[in-house]
Amino acid sequence: MTHSSHQQEMRDAASHVGRRRFLTATGAAAALAFSVNLPAAGTASAAELDGRRIGEDPFTLGVASGDPQPDSVLLWTRLAPRPYETGSGLPRSRVEVSWELAHDERFSRIVQRGSATAHPEFNHSVHVEVKGLEAGHVFYYRFRTGTWISPAGRTRTAPAPDARNSALSLAAVSCQAYHDGYFTAYKHLAQEDVDVVFHLGDYLYEYAVNATGGARNYTDRKLPAHFNRETVTLEDYRLRYGLYKSDPDLRAAHAAHPFVVTWDDHETENNYAGDTPENGVPPEEFLLRRAAAYRAYWENQPLRTPQQPTGPDMKLYRRLQFGSLAQFDILDTRQYRSDQAYGDGWHRPGPESEAPSRTLTGATQERWLLDGWHASRATWNVVPQQVTFAQRRDVPTDSYLLSMDAWDGYPASRDRILKGAGAAGIDNLMVLTGDVHVGYGFDLKKDFDDPSSRTVGTEIVATSITSGKDGTDKPSGWNNQMRANPHMKFFNGRRGYAVITLGLKQARADYRTVPAVTTPGAPVTTAGSFVTEVGNQGLTPA
Repeated sequence: MTHSSHQQEMRDAASHVGRRRFLTATGAAAALAFSVNLPAAGTASAAELDGRRIGEDPFTLGVASGDPQPDSVLLWTRLAPRPYETGSGLPRSRVEVSWELAHDERFSRIVQRGSATAHPEFNHSVHVEVKGLEAGHVFYYRFRTGTWISPAGRTRTAPAPDARNSALSLAAVSCQAYHDGYFTAYKHLAQEDVDVVFHLGDYLYEYAVNATGGARNYTDRKLPAHFNRETVTLEDYRLRYGLYKSDPDLRAAHAAHPFVVTWDDHETENNYAGDTPENGVPPEEFLLRRAAAYRAYWENQPLRTPQQPTGPDMKLYRRLQFGSLAQFDILDTRQYRSDQAYGDGWHRPGPESEAPSRTLTGATQERWLLDGWHASRATWNVVPQQVTFAQRRDVPTDSYLLSMDAWDGYPASRDRILKGAGAAGIDNLMVLTGDVHVGYGFDLKKDFDDPSSRTVGTEIVATSITSGKDGTDKPSGWNNQMRANPHMKFFNGRRGYAVITLGLKQARADYRTVPAVTTPGAPVTTAGSFVTEVGNQGLTPA
């Protein structure tokens, strides 16, 4: 079926169901099944395929783990002998996959083993929740079907809730446009000694990838033509994940560390807001696209059962505890937000952007966050989320502009969050951010318009893995932004990731960068290091 036929099918499905009915679970499921020919009866109807009949390696996308809890880990893989083809080289049959979890890399001391079913309705993905484990331990895992054995992965459980843990190391990553370069940063991240990786969004991009991989400029291969178009349908998104997750450096990072993922916009469509698309298609048609994108996201990420989507809805915000040291409140600032003010982009703040009713999180998620802070006893309260939280003026004059897609376009929402943190007695607040393809370090101010006001937290913005191509240490707006924002303590425009170490007395942030992503194999260096003290927030050079 051609791409235009797919789009027409989506329009037909959307008009057949209608927005009111689409927003119910049954209507969404019916519309999605109609548009992508998913069996409405569920998974029981699929025939079983004996794994011994699979003639090519089905573990081409590697393995992953995610959302560590004190007594359990989530293990993921997806069977895809031919990940660049529709159906990934498998018939529409269910396949039994066995798994093992061990104390050691040689799998001589097995902790648990079991089996799971890779259903064609979920693109032969497997999500295994292994329970009854010891807290704060490292484990190794692998999958098997027929004669095929997956690569081994390394994961860990979180410390016990009452554990008085004194250190935790994490990495923050975001924005990995395949067509903008090589995932070299992930090769280096796979070698880092971190407990967990937080992916802050834009795991893939909906934009076309040409035959030579864009800026990768392949000379040894040609990518199929179906990648050279924007993702719209479920099959489009599934194939795009196959392309991204076939990258060896990304696979290495997933195998080395458990990931905690949240999305931004490009996993669906650039700068969408709730049920409002970037372009002018009807909301019901966009929600059908959103349902396809959310389903493919679930299929390809190490997420637990509560995150499984229903139609165009997916509850991605959630809370993780790492002993008494850290509480992580992972946000979703796309699915519930008000539409961007003034048509998006950079604008002067005004009545539209400053309206008290505007929200980035939606009322339910906002209340969940504030209630969670009131109940928190953690030393550090960390908020992994998507878009720049601190005020960010573009120039140091009264004619400054602000980004309407970031928290600057939703200042009332930001004020409620900061006041809520204060009311809950949150003394050590750290926000983790992606989106903007640069590394920033911010002090969070009680009043951003008053540089002398109290510092109430810090924000670490992780640069992109590749998005924006090679970048530069000092982008064109460096001088203006550093002068315009006294609370901005760091700004670097290279690609890479951030490593944050939380301790009982301070937290340290190291900004790791590579000099190039348009050519493979670049080395990694540390572009800047900062600390912030427990009980005395604010970034100072390490």
